[in-house]
Amino acid sequence: MNAIFPKSADRIVRLALAGIVVAAGAGAGLYAYFSHPKVLDTGYTPVQPVAYSHKLHAGNLGMDCRYCHFSVEKSAFAAIPPTEVCMNCHVRVKPQSPQLQPVRDSYARGEPIPWVKVHRLPDFVYFNHQAHVTAGVSCVSCHGRVDQMIEVKQVEPLSMAWCLDCHRNPAPKIRPVELVTKLDWQPDRDAAEIGREIIRAKGIEPPLNCSGCHR
Repeated sequence: MNAIFPKSADRIVRLALAGIVVAAGAGAGLYAYFSHPKVLDTGYTPVQPVAYSHKLHAGNLGMDCRYCHFSVEKSAFAAIPPTEVCMNCHVRVKPQSPQLQPVRDSYARGEPIPWVKVHRLPDFVYFNHQAHVTAGVSCVSCHGRVDQMIEVKQVEPLSMAWCLDCHRNPAPKIRPVELVTKLDWQPDRDAAEIGREIIRAKGIEPPLNCSGCHR
């Protein structure tokens, strides 16, 4: 009885199956890479309703982060400044600038400017700004050199693995509390050594258990 398929068909089937397996593996690898927070989230730069430059305000003018984000030392959340904070200066500084018309309109209507959140965490994640800032974690550690950004972007993945890396070895990220908003600070000796001294003095023990961040 003659064979239905030629002898070469077996080899072709094997090669085809191997190709499918390789393609599936490559696809899974590409998906894992491009869906990773380091790739998916870093670089996120939303368009804001007002062209506010952190480089101008925090960098060139040297404004302290806490002037606008005034709750960062006493609350879990870093406040988004109300329009009244903007108008403290801009009622006199460039009061007729067309770029600031949305700010003046917001102030006149008593409605907040619809700023777009840059650093977003899932609802099931609890992050306390006060706990980190008062421990000596600088804005730079999570937000990067905002004082050099015309448009704020996300520079760190803010993933669970990234947070845990810091909790396991916090010393390099800890600095004197009075320097947390000095974004250009350069230590005069090993930063980790300074951090270890502060950790010992304050008894800082970052949580590694689930309930530390998931409540």
